[in-house]
Amino acid sequence: MAVTKRTSSNVLLDTALKNFYSAAEEMGLEEGLVEILSRAERKLCVSIPVTMDDGTVKVFDGYRVQYSTALGPAKGGLRFHPDVTMEECEALAGLMAWKCSLAGIPYGGGKGGVACNPLELSPAEKERITRTFAARIEPLVGAWTDVPAPDVNTGGQEMVWLMDTISKMRGRLEPAIFTGKPISLWGSKGRTQATGRGVATCVRELLKAAGKDVKGSSAIVQGFGNVGTYCALTLVEMGAKVVAISDITGGYYCPDGLDIQKAFEYVTNHPKHLLDGYAQPGLQKMAGEDILYLAADVLCPCALEGAINGKNGAKIQAKFIVEGANGPITPEGDAALPKDILVVPDFLANSGGVVGSYFEWVQDLGGFFWSEEEYNQKLLTLMADNFWRVWNYAKEHKVTMRRAAFLVAIKRVADAVKMRGVFL
Repeated sequence: MAVTKRTSSNVLLDTALKNFYSAAEEMGLEEGLVEILSRAERKLCVSIPVTMDDGTVKVFDGYRVQYSTALGPAKGGLRFHPDVTMEECEALAGLMAWKCSLAGIPYGGGKGGVACNPLELSPAEKERITRTFAARIEPLVGAWTDVPAPDVNTGGQEMVWLMDTISKMRGRLEPAIFTGKPISLWGSKGRTQATGRGVATCVRELLKAAGKDVKGSSAIVQGFGNVGTYCALTLVEMGAKVVAISDITGGYYCPDGLDIQKAFEYVTNHPKHLLDGYAQPGLQKMAGEDILYLAADVLCPCALEGAINGKNGAKIQAKFIVEGANGPITPEGDAALPKDILVVPDFLANSGGVVGSYFEWVQDLGGFFWSEEEYNQKLLTLMADNFWRVWNYAKEHKVTMRRAAFLVAIKRVADAVKMRGVFL
């Protein structure tokens, strides 16, 4: 019996499913495994009632999806954003499953979030939402079942609130349930920078594979949140010139190169951690989307999904794209891109975050912590090894890096499901 392929009105989930089915068909995956791996194992939707600062009560929707636990505990971030939906969480949880598999670490895939606008919340309101959400998802999370981490609009403080709430509910400290915590509270040195450093490492290795030197190369970094910031900072450390960055306030372009350290300090001190008002000699302000179309050696889309699609893909001028965000290029965007552009897919390029989370989890379980130098050395070595594994597979089988990454990742999960058997 032929597999009935799932579709979705959600762009990200539909993209994830199309990519999976295409790869599964190419690798000749048996129908039963296709059925299993095209669906999440568990999806939780919760209501989060919160007393706001003005005394009114609002109810927010929260989600947690465990896509696969064949290789280990579900792993994936928790985001706070107005557009969070169950479908988005399922798509991102699936991508996390392939990302963890590709990285060779003992994790499955998970994702979650709360549909809210953090810019409209006071710190106290955000804490109440976070703690109530923690209480509602408590039955599902654990160091050996589901290990959430920060994502869009969440960070170390939210992870502490989550850890503290569940630790108090269980009557014991539970540091290994959440990663991305501050160093002072069972976090790991180097974890905050891990995703961005991993993206920059893939940029360096991609340029090396193409016979180019990262020193003197030009880069565009769309998005100046955690990933984009540390990607840009690391690229500058490597000798590259970052000519454009952006956030929700617009695009910032300087053909001679931006002062990324200055921009980082500006955002750090800004009340809402935004680039709004940033200035330096030679700076040109433009719409945030417009920096995607500038000429440069490398484009790193590090914002939200779907930034490059069928409508704008043909406008891209960069020679290489390294995906820092999750799903920044839709399948239609891939097809519209100029044929000579090489793309490093998201679940390879931005896997530094989950590798970093894995390192933090290992240290929490053992109660023994590494130096930042040791952490970074392990991270960059693993990221470079993963890049070359996918690059070599792509060249050997004459497929794109995105396809190669999917084939390698899906096979590892499928093999695990096959060996463990279909039971519970």
